[in-house]
Amino acid sequence: MTAKPDLLTPTTGDIFAMSWPMALRAVMMFSIVIIDLYLVSSLGEEAVAAIGIATVIIGMLIGTTSAFANAMQIKVAQAFGTGDALTLKTAFYAGLAINVTLVLSGVVLILLFGNAVINALAHSPGIAAGASAYLTIFTLVLLAESVSASLTSLFNGCGRTRLAFYSFLISGPVNVVSSIVLIYGLYGFPEMGLAGAAWGSFIGAALRLVYLSARMVHSHGLSFGISGWANDSLPRSTRKQFAFSWPIAATFISMTFAYQACAAIHANLSVYEFAAITLIMPWVRIAGQLSYTWTQATGILVAQSLGKARSSAALDAFLSRAWRGAFVAALIVSTAYAIIILSTGWIYADLADQTRAALFSFLPVLLVVPFPRVSNAICGNVLRAAGDSKSSMNISLIGNWVFMVPATAICVLVLDLSVTWVFALFLLEELVKFPFFHRRIWSKEWHKLQN
Repeated sequence: MTAKPDLLTPTTGDIFAMSWPMALRAVMMFSIVIIDLYLVSSLGEEAVAAIGIATVIIGMLIGTTSAFANAMQIKVAQAFGTGDALTLKTAFYAGLAINVTLVLSGVVLILLFGNAVINALAHSPGIAAGASAYLTIFTLVLLAESVSASLTSLFNGCGRTRLAFYSFLISGPVNVVSSIVLIYGLYGFPEMGLAGAAWGSFIGAALRLVYLSARMVHSHGLSFGISGWANDSLPRSTRKQFAFSWPIAATFISMTFAYQACAAIHANLSVYEFAAITLIMPWVRIAGQLSYTWTQATGILVAQSLGKARSSAALDAFLSRAWRGAFVAALIVSTAYAIIILSTGWIYADLADQTRAALFSFLPVLLVVPFPRVSNAICGNVLRAAGDSKSSMNISLIGNWVFMVPATAICVLVLDLSVTWVFALFLLEELVKFPFFHRRIWSKEWHKLQN
C-alpha cells in the first residue's frame, strides 16, 4: 500500500545524509586559522601570538556572519519547501545583502580601530606588527567568506549540504600549499611570513567562492529563472528577513560572548585547572559537531516540511524519528569524549599530574551532557525553523546570562570551588534550559509556520 503523500516525511537516513557533510564542513571551517597557526609555529612564539590576537577579532566577525547565515538557511529551507522560485530567490539575495553589509561594516571597523585593539593586547611591538599585517590581509578572506556563507546557506537550505563540504575538499589543500610557499618563499616566491599565511588563506577562500558561485549559477542561474521580488522589492524583503534573522543571530552571538566571559573567569583558577579546561574545550566543540549538525539538519527538514504544509501528525512522526537519531548521535559523542579523556596521556604526554587529574575529573559530565544538549538543540532548531526564533533566543539568554555566567563567577570568584564543579556548570546550564525548550515544543505551536 502506498503511503499517503502527507505522511511522506523525511527519514533518519535523510537527516544523516544532510548532517555528515555539514559536520565535516564545520570542522574544516574551524581549521582555517588552525592551519595558519600550525604553519607559522616554526617562526616562533611571537608569530603564534600575533595570529592568536588577530583571531580574537576575526572570530567575532565570523561568528556574527555565521549566525545570520544560519538564519538565512532557515528562510531558504522554508522557501524551498513551498516550491516558490520567487521566494527562494528573494531569501537568497536578502541574506546575501545582510551578510555582505555586516562584513563590510566589520572591515571598516577593523581598518579604523583594529590597530588600537591589537596594540592593547600585544605584549611587544613585533607581535602587534605581525597581528596587524595578518589581520589586514585576512579582511579579504572575510569578504570572500561572507558570500560563500550565503551560498552555503542556499545549498544547505535546499538539502544539498555536500556542495559546501566539497568546496573545502578543493580549497583546503590549495590553502595549505599556497600558505607554505608564501610563508617560506619557496619556488622563487617572496618570503612573506605571517602575511604569506593570510594570503594563502585568501587563495583558498577565493577558490571556494568560485566553486560555490559556479554551482549556484549552474543550479539556479543568477535570476533563479524568474523576475521580480517577494514583498514587491528586495530592500523591503531584506528588512523583513533581518527582522526574522536577528533573534537567531543574537542567540549565537550571546553564546559566543557568554563563552568568552566564562573563559575570562576561568583564568582565575589555578594554572593546572585553567590549563585543563582550556585544553578540553576545543575537543568538546569539535566532537560535538556530529550531534549539533544532526539537529541543524532536522531544523532544515522541518522548515521544508512546514513550507509544504505537512500535517501535525506527519510533523510529530518526523520529529520523533529525529529525536531517536539525535540520541544515537549523542551516544557517539559521549563515547568520543571518553576516548579523548582516556587518551590525554598520549595526546599531551608532558602534562603535569594535577592537570591530567583535572581532565579525568571532567569525564562524568562529558558522558552525560551530550544527551540534554542535543535534545535542547533539537528544540531550538525546530522553533527557529517554524519562525519562533524569539522564544529560542529568550531561553538561550536565560541559560547564558541568568545562569551560566553568574554561576561561573560565584563558583570561581566567591566559593573558590575546584574546576570539577566549575565544569559541571555546562551540564547544569542544559538542565536549566531543558524544561523551557521542551514545554515550548510540546505546546505544538511550531506546527504552523510563523512569518
